[in-house]
Amino acid sequence: MKQLTIAICNYNYERYLTAAIDSALAQDYPATKVMVVDDGSTDGSREIIEGYGKRVLFLGKRNGGQVSAYNHAIASLDTEYVIFLDSDDVLYPSAVSEVMRFFEHGTWAKVQFRLDVMDNEGVLTGAYVPHSEPPQECGELLRSGWLYPSPPASGNAYRVSALKQIFPVPEEGVNRYGADFYAIYGVALTGPIATVPKSLGGYRVHNAGSGTVSFANSEQLTKAPRAFSMRWAILRNIVKVRLGIELPGTFLDFSHEKATFCSSIYRATLFRRWHWMLLDSGNYLHTIVANPFWSLKKKLGTLVLSSLCLVPYSPLSDFAVRYIANPLARRRVSRR
Repeated sequence: MKQLTIAICNYNYERYLTAAIDSALAQDYPATKVMVVDDGSTDGSREIIEGYGKRVLFLGKRNGGQVSAYNHAIASLDTEYVIFLDSDDVLYPSAVSEVMRFFEHGTWAKVQFRLDVMDNEGVLTGAYVPHSEPPQECGELLRSGWLYPSPPASGNAYRVSALKQIFPVPEEGVNRYGADFYAIYGVALTGPIATVPKSLGGYRVHNAGSGTVSFANSEQLTKAPRAFSMRWAILRNIVKVRLGIELPGTFLDFSHEKATFCSSIYRATLFRRWHWMLLDSGNYLHTIVANPFWSLKKKLGTLVLSSLCLVPYSPLSDFAVRYIANPLARRRVSRR
C-alpha cells in the first residue's frame, strides 16, 4: 500500500492545532503518516505536538515563514504523496482514501478536493470552495497565464516528486508566505490535475463577519494583488530554470482582479465607482468574459452584480461588492 503524509505547518495556532492533528490521525487509510512542522511558535503549540508522542513526526524549526516551513517539510518527506493541512483546518476521515483512489489509477501530479467553509468556531456555514472545477490539463491554460480554480492549501494532495521539481522556493525578504501558491500552480506544470467532486475537509475563515469583503485568511485585501504579482514573477523564474517553461509576464485570475475591484469600489463615492469602472476595469471584466472555467450563466450573473456598483444608492453597491467578494454573504441571503 502506497503511503501518504499529512504535513501540518503550524505557527502560533494552539487554539486549532489539536483539531487539525486529530483529523489527520483519524484517517481511515492505514498507510497515512502525520508530520507537524512548527515554525518557531511562541504559544503552547510545542507542548500540544509533543503530547502526541510517536503518533506524529515533530519537526521544530526557527521561525522563517510559511515558505520556509514548506521547504523544510518537503525536504523531509519519505512518502510518495502528501497533503499540506493548514493547522486551523481539518480533514474528513475518508480524505486520504478518496485521493489515493485517484493516485493509484493515474499519473496525476495533484488531486484536489472541495473544502467546506467553517467559521472561526468550526461551525459549517453552508458554503464551500472552490465553485469551479479545472480541466485535467489545466497546465496548458496556465502556460497562457490563466490561474485555474483551486481550493486553498488544505484541499490539495500532491505527488511528492512533482513538488520537488518546484521546491525549494526562495524564502528570503518579503516572500515568507504564499507557499501554497507555488505548490498549487507550479505542480500543474508538471502533470495533469484530478478533482474529487465533493468536500473532504473544512476550511476555517477567520474574517467571516457579514461586514467584511475579504475572503482570504492569509492577506489583507489591499495587499493581495501586489503579493500575487510578486509570486507569479518568482514562479516564472523557477519554472524557466527547472522545467524550461516560459510563462507570460502577467497572469489572468478573477480572484486576483476581484481583490483590486473590491478595494477600489467598496464604500467609494459614486464618482470614484464610475471612474474605476470606466477607466480601470479592463482586466477585471476580461477575467469574467474570457474566463475559460466559467459557464455563460456565471459570467452573466457576475457582470450584472458588478454593474450594481454604478447605482447611486451606496448600500446596494456595497452589498454587491460583499456578495461578489465573500461566498458567506451569499449563504446569509439565501437563509432569509
